[in-house]
Amino acid sequence: MRNDRRPSSTTSRLKRLQLSRISTALFLSWLFAAAIVICGFLYVSDSGYIESADPFVLIHEVSHEVDFLTPGRLIFPRVTLTMSADGQAPKTIDATAFFYLLIAGAVLLALSNSLIMLLMRIGTKSQIKKQLEPLYKMARTAIRLSDESMPDSAAKKDRGGFEEQKIHNLESAIDSIKADSPNAGLHTGDTDLKGLEEAINSLLERTRASYSQQVRFVSDASHELRTPIAVIKGYADMLDRWGKTDETILDESIGAIKTESEHMNKLVEQLLFLARGDSGRQKLDMQPLSVTDLIRDVYEESVMIDQDHKWEIRADGNVTATGDAAMLKQAIRILVDNAAKYTPQGETITLKALSGTDGCPVIVVQDSGIGISGEDMSHIFERFYRSDPARNRQKGGTGLGLSIAKWIIDRHGGYFDVLSGEDIGTRISIHLPAPSQ
Repeated sequence: MRNDRRPSSTTSRLKRLQLSRISTALFLSWLFAAAIVICGFLYVSDSGYIESADPFVLIHEVSHEVDFLTPGRLIFPRVTLTMSADGQAPKTIDATAFFYLLIAGAVLLALSNSLIMLLMRIGTKSQIKKQLEPLYKMARTAIRLSDESMPDSAAKKDRGGFEEQKIHNLESAIDSIKADSPNAGLHTGDTDLKGLEEAINSLLERTRASYSQQVRFVSDASHELRTPIAVIKGYADMLDRWGKTDETILDESIGAIKTESEHMNKLVEQLLFLARGDSGRQKLDMQPLSVTDLIRDVYEESVMIDQDHKWEIRADGNVTATGDAAMLKQAIRILVDNAAKYTPQGETITLKALSGTDGCPVIVVQDSGIGISGEDMSHIFERFYRSDPARNRQKGGTGLGLSIAKWIIDRHGGYFDVLSGEDIGTRISIHLPAPSQ
């Protein structure tokens, strides 16, 4: 049987709230306009009365008295304004025309405001309904699927009342969610809406997880920046105390400040890169490219910069891909830098460009360094994660390099394959999609 009892809908509450704000703003604007007009009339009258244009003098010296006179058979009273001031004879002027013009203006403003409110009522209702339409659509879809599973034809016949009641119940449940609660969720208590309830709760959970990740990211970034700032401040204080006369302290302080400044600059650049990536402002220029040429460029740079390790390069002919050459080179450099940090001097680091069994391009960076423990393996691409913070700090790591590399490869539609053993070495492979024809 159709239920005619309708709970107050979210649309109606939002509409009343918005209209209340608009009507308050219109009323206050009318009061302000009326005050301006009255003050202007009094200013003109008073300045002619005591022959002074200074508003502060007029306010302090002139007093007013308003009288409403109804002589004879006049329906509307005549209005007079009497002005008084020390050393001046009182002066009375006829303010009837001004008074009724003010009333007529108030009536016209009231009518125009009523018209505006009427138009806003129509526009606001349609605008709010349009904004809530995705919610209504989800609810109607869930109800339709629920109705289709009902064998009772009488229940389906009453679908209109059923659907409206379900929508109102869903609105009320959503409206009661406490956003600041860590376990906030949608609970309708209606088995017909269970699927939709689970979908929305899953969305809320993902939103909370994303928010928590952002909060943790900001906290970690603040912590990372605090360390170099504290070091720079400490050496600056030492310079101020003893560095002016002690050349040893002067040299040590300058070197430490330069090192920490470079570390902080690198950290800030990486934070800005990830921030632009998260906000969608980091664009990629996808073009056909040679993976073989990319790793050859990185190989030649590494041989020139790092002569403490042995470098090898292997390539299966000319391996090609589609991507942003600068971004992919940055990702390869990150892997190479990590390999060099944790590989003993004199050991070999190998760069490879291969074609996988499926014809997709593969980039490999392999070292014979200290390796990665099984406990750390699943966390290496997390932002600011370090298996040994002291060791990474000593080697100048920020904990963001692999996060940036992962962002780059993810945007290319690729993935990483990591194989590592402690005190044996690490092999990280980048698998990219087949090049577009």
